[in-house]
Amino acid sequence: MVSQLVKITNPTGFHLRPAGNLCREAVRFKSKITFQYEGKNIANAKSVLSVLGSCVAMGDEILLMCEGEDEEDALSYLVDFIERGLDD
Repeated sequence: MVSQLVKITNPTGFHLRPAGNLCREAVRFKSKITFQYEGKNIANAKSVLSVLGSCVAMGDEILLMCEGEDEEDALSYLVDFIERGLDD
């Protein structure tokens, strides 16, 4: 498993469109992709409802975790995708 802290730069945080964008990109990978917010809540990055339920806002930090055969590629790609604003 690999993980990295990522700061959310999207002005609306994980609202519907950015949450959908994150899920769309996460499902491209075979690895299990989750993130932890506020040190306790773990969300499935491949589930829109799970991402929306995390209530992550702009400026918050999440711990993105990837586990599986393509974990390194998934982490690198998704960290960059999140830092670029989730294509929103």
